[in-house]
Amino acid sequence: MPLANTETPPPGGAVRLAAGNSRERYADLLEDARSRTHALVEQVSEDDMNRVHDPLMSPLVWDLGHIAAFEDLWLCQRGAGLRPLRSDLARVYDAEETPRADRGELPYLRLGDALEFMAAVRARALEVLETAAFDQPADVLNHGGFVWDMLVQHEHQHNETMLQTLKLAPAGTYAPARRETPGDPAAARLDGDLTKVTGGIVPIGDDGLRFAYDNERPRHAVELDEFEIDVLPVTNGRFSEFVADGGYARREWWSEEGWAWRSAEGVERPLFWSEDGTERSFEREAALDPSLPVIHVSWFEADAFARSRGLRLPTEREWECAASWDPELQNKRRFPWGDSDPTIEQANLDQLGFGPAPAGAFSAGAAPCGALGMIGDVWEWTASHFDGYPGFGAHPYPEYSEVFFGGAYRVLRGGSWATRPAVIRNSFRNWDHPYRRQIHAGFRCARSR
Repeated sequence: MPLANTETPPPGGAVRLAAGNSRERYADLLEDARSRTHALVEQVSEDDMNRVHDPLMSPLVWDLGHIAAFEDLWLCQRGAGLRPLRSDLARVYDAEETPRADRGELPYLRLGDALEFMAAVRARALEVLETAAFDQPADVLNHGGFVWDMLVQHEHQHNETMLQTLKLAPAGTYAPARRETPGDPAAARLDGDLTKVTGGIVPIGDDGLRFAYDNERPRHAVELDEFEIDVLPVTNGRFSEFVADGGYARREWWSEEGWAWRSAEGVERPLFWSEDGTERSFEREAALDPSLPVIHVSWFEADAFARSRGLRLPTEREWECAASWDPELQNKRRFPWGDSDPTIEQANLDQLGFGPAPAGAFSAGAAPCGALGMIGDVWEWTASHFDGYPGFGAHPYPEYSEVFFGGAYRVLRGGSWATRPAVIRNSFRNWDHPYRRQIHAGFRCARSR
């Protein structure tokens, strides 16, 4: 990774926080993140931590070492000018230098050594925290706590990646204790309904007052035509109808690229669905629940479904407008329900349910347009390619976003059950290849008016 820009402030800036409160707050946030990392994998055997479960994913223990190496790099080296704690591990844990397919062959730390490395880095990071210059604008990494928020969110994001790995692992590798998620049978009547979004001149992107990644900035105005969007994400029930209609055999419903992928891979149903109508989730296999949002589908599958119903996927601008813009108040919300941080009554986040809730189960999380479930449960594919906003500036390093611009990546929005609340907001942009299915992704459809 190149050195961070130490002269130019980040696009949009970062809110200035009181230094005393910030140190206590960040110590708590770091501890919370680390506690969750350990809790998620504490029941996984050492052999299962060290091995490659799927060619697409890293060994779980690699993620642990990477979390620590990233913390040392940004908090201790770039943020405080210290020398690397373990310079011999720099390339091993550089995500750009070592693609996932190659990581199983690297000399990565095994479990015991990885845990010691994590603890040693955390000890020196907490020492750095004692003198971090949160109130010095010239220190663009520490000012307003930017790099500390980035570090916490990075660990949360790797937790979700690790959960993807555990779900791909053979049944029985992981058997989590699940928190009960709510059900709302009344929402079933909305399955397949669309709601109108007025459009107009709307602001897109983050306002710069709290932490956000560079690809969410700068905020800018766009003009959108009126459109309609699904009230609920597409459910297993609706997607089952597509499968029963011969959706995976109907060439006319697929893009050229999508059909080539489906044919080459022999895909006939969503990942983890079986031919006999069951779905596997970690160690459990159960009858398909028609009320749940469909999950682990590729962009190609989402696009084919939408075409089959005479609909389309929303653009990411449309998605953000539907999730955030209140046309009556002419106000943009940070979350669909307002500006307050997510609660368990508003969205299915924070991992501990270990799966989605019934679509529409969180009426308190409704967006201004009336759409439900736009945050949590499943990431939602959009029609848009991943690129920078007008006026984009990379911060603090181009490898987070900029190197992925202009390619085949498609944007996802809204987070999933495996996303921690501190990570997600209406402006957050995720991205992946259109053929990927390991991500906890579903979708909702849209229609022009």
